[in-house]
Amino acid sequence: GGGFTISNLGMMGISQFTAIINPPQVAIMAVGAIQKKVVAVGDDGFAIRPLLTLTLGADHRVLDGAISGRFLSRIKEILETPSLLA
Repeated sequence: GGGFTISNLGMMGISQFTAIINPPQVAIMAVGAIQKKVVAVGDDGFAIRPLLTLTLGADHRVLDGAISGRFLSRIKEILETPSLLA
């Protein structure tokens, strides 16, 4: 009776992958490796930042895509601001 699963291949150096839902799961989140990448900063600057790729597979018979998007957005917010957990 799983409802939600986290699959982490980041520990094996995999930067991004697609995890497959196994019934009776409703959703599965794939966690990739943290990698340093060049990102745009401000209007014309660049910086090297650690980035992580998260992907979410959801059963649309149970979850609406908008709910899944809000979930990922909240996870992003918490990862970027850990003090929100306090």
